[in-house]
Amino acid sequence: MRSEINQMSIKFPSRSSNEAFARQAIAAFAAQLDPTIDEINDIKTAVSEAVTNCIVHAYRDEMGYITLGAKLFDNGEIQITVRDKGCGIADVQQARQPMFSTGDAGRSGMGFTIMESFMDKLKVRSREGIGTQVTMTKQIAIRFGQK
Repeated sequence: MRSEINQMSIKFPSRSSNEAFARQAIAAFAAQLDPTIDEINDIKTAVSEAVTNCIVHAYRDEMGYITLGAKLFDNGEIQITVRDKGCGIADVQQARQPMFSTGDAGRSGMGFTIMESFMDKLKVRSREGIGTQVTMTKQIAIRFGQK
C-alpha cells in the first residue's frame, strides 16, 4: 500500500506566460522523487498540455484561474491534477480523440493524446459550465539506494 509523502497546490491566472511557470513548478516538486531527465521531461510536457488546454479552451477569451496540484507517494508515484472552472467539456470522449479540437484551425487537437502518451494514467472529469479536472499519474523508477 502506498503512502503520501508530500503534496502541493498552486493557483495562477490563465495567462499563457504561466504555462512555463507551471512546467518549472511541477519539475521542482517532482525532483524530490529523483526522476531521470526523461521522466521529468515527460511530466513537464504533460503538465504543459493540460495547462495550455485550460488557457485555450476552458477560458477562451476570458481570464480565469488554474489550479495545479501534485502528490508524491512512497512507492515513487506522482499524481498531478490540473483544474479549471471554465466552460467545461461537452463530450469528454470526443475531446480525447486525436485531432479533435474546439480551438482555431491552428490547434492540433493532440493535447489529451500527448498527456496519455507521457503519463501512465490519465483521467478527465468535466461538467459544462462548471469546469474540468485532469488527473495524471506517473510511476518514477526507484533506483538503488532510494527510499
